[in-house]
Amino acid sequence: MSVPPDTVEVDFVTPRHLAGGGNPSWITVPLHHACGWSHGNDPLMPRVLLSSPDQKALLRLDPDPEGQWWTLHHAPAPGQPAWYASFGGHTPVELIATVTDTLTDPAPAKAPSDPYEPLRQAAWTPSAGAPGFVSPDGTAYVQRLGKEEEPGAWFITSTLIQGNRRVWQARFGEHTPTHLVAAFTTALTDPSPVLRTAGTRRLPTYDPKLVTRRTTDVPVELVAYALEERVQSLAARHTPAPTLPSPPRRTPPTNSRSR
Repeated sequence: MSVPPDTVEVDFVTPRHLAGGGNPSWITVPLHHACGWSHGNDPLMPRVLLSSPDQKALLRLDPDPEGQWWTLHHAPAPGQPAWYASFGGHTPVELIATVTDTLTDPAPAKAPSDPYEPLRQAAWTPSAGAPGFVSPDGTAYVQRLGKEEEPGAWFITSTLIQGNRRVWQARFGEHTPTHLVAAFTTALTDPSPVLRTAGTRRLPTYDPKLVTRRTTDVPVELVAYALEERVQSLAARHTPAPTLPSPPRRTPPTNSRSR
């Protein structure tokens, strides 16, 4: 009888936009268990459908070699037209998760953010010939489309320098709240590595000039607990802080001296 290993070999990959898609449960499990999104049950279809508790948002994961794997649709709200966001299959789940985490945050949204600002702070440079910003290594590009294509939409594209082959593309419709786009670009510029285990190591390239991999053994329980810890952290946002009991009112002392 074989004994399960105490450690598992993992890769820590940078830059994160070339780390491959990762494990979809990083997104779907917290939405269901921490944010109350419901899912359908169709075992005959290789797809996942998750809907928000108010039925205004629908996330669809549908593996499509020719198109976007992830699609998030949101119904119109007062003062906010319907909007969408979609992501290619090799888009790292850590980047997509920042969008769903921000969307489900019960705290009031901050003032609209500039999605370009995280890029400026990370030393991305304005692209030549078209509006937008390019990563320092030339493998990621962020732009807001003009009149010719989908006016006002944001397209974020990751490519390989060799042959300019596209790895993935994220698309945000023109009415997508800008703080959600900014959450994505902030995660895109995060220099910290992402973890990939044996089942999620399908990197788009192993070129050491483009990707840095640090392989190490990590305790199995740490890898397994990462998702559980994430679920607990997101669930805590929806748990109201306990109300502290009011301190008892102090009765002023009675002056017992007689006059």
